[in-house]
Amino acid sequence: MKLIALYTGFLYFPEDKSLYIPAVIEMILLLLLCIAVFMWFRKISNKQAMKAKEIEERILGDRKQNTEDHMKE
Repeated sequence: MKLIALYTGFLYFPEDKSLYIPAVIEMILLLLLCIAVFMWFRKISNKQAMKAKEIEERILGDRKQNTEDHMKE
């Protein structure tokens, strides 16, 4: 029962519903910020994936060229 008494202070529902407006604005701003950060991470991830693919293709091309050079000898 003591544990329930600790949480009763958080259960405040005001009569004046206009007090919810700042909370809604803050939630919308944080949601937009989260979406922007997520999109920024995806953009960085795509750039890194393209660089990794270029490096992989270059390494495979060098390896293939080295194999062909050894076959000619």
